[in-house]
Amino acid sequence: MPYQQDIPHLEKTTAWLLESQTPSIRYFTLTRIKGLPEDDPEVSEARQSISSSPPVSTILAAQRPEGHWVDAKHIYSPKYRSSHWTMLQLMELGLEPENTQLQKGADSTLAVVQQGKTNYLRLQMTGFGCFWGDWLRYQLYCGNGKDPFIERVIDFLCADIERGGKCRYNSDLPCAWSVARGLYGLALIPERSRDEKIKTAIQQGIRFLLEDHDLLAADYPYDYKAHPLWDKLSFPLFYHADRLFVLRVLKDLNVLDHPGARKTLQWLLEKQSSSGTWRGGSPLSDRTRPFLAKPDGVERWITLHTLEVLT
Repeated sequence: MPYQQDIPHLEKTTAWLLESQTPSIRYFTLTRIKGLPEDDPEVSEARQSISSSPPVSTILAAQRPEGHWVDAKHIYSPKYRSSHWTMLQLMELGLEPENTQLQKGADSTLAVVQQGKTNYLRLQMTGFGCFWGDWLRYQLYCGNGKDPFIERVIDFLCADIERGGKCRYNSDLPCAWSVARGLYGLALIPERSRDEKIKTAIQQGIRFLLEDHDLLAADYPYDYKAHPLWDKLSFPLFYHADRLFVLRVLKDLNVLDHPGARKTLQWLLEKQSSSGTWRGGSPLSDRTRPFLAKPDGVERWITLHTLEVLT
């Protein structure tokens, strides 16, 4: 994997990220790229600004008093503005786990799935590993790991990864998106707390993504044709995955030294523009909640995430 001095324009690109109007981008640049501690004054200022500034303040303003967004019973639809997607987005934006509104959102989505109000998200059904991986991620982020229902979700995800994320929406074929999202959830379980079942599932997921198939070629099973997202850099993504998202998950799992990951890291490095940034798109931006403060563009998020895995 490239070292920092091997990335062209790193200092210039980092400075450009810190000029962002989006506090989340400044915060993650300071902590994940520059490696500054949480008690650093710049870090503290950026983190405190997240909840009170757009885009997060705009999203929080749309939350209902009971803790949900749009509909109390339907956390999955409409895409991508209901509670499930909004919680995922707020976590990606770096809102503090202790934030009262974020906690209420986590509790409300936990209550809905506990009560089985959403029939097509029942744990007894195969598929939807992508949903449960994301759901587990933000529940753990919010500190709900000790709830008994969480253990059922972890069991489900481990079994889902073992079967390759097979899903009826992919003609009952294994699904790389489901495996990647399942690992995304499991990755937030501290290593010291992972039992053999979780460790085995993580290893099986890594093997599926990097050994049974080729991340750079994205030759995963599909029902008609490979999804075009694999060849692009995008943000935000929700139940989807692209090469960059998979690399981010692999970094969480400390396996970026795997040969299958290193090839893709080199591909990513070579996509840097002459100005030192990485360009990408936001294919779902017309359906999601705001994720940028004007005049920022999605290029800043793509560049941030790229530097996260390259440094």
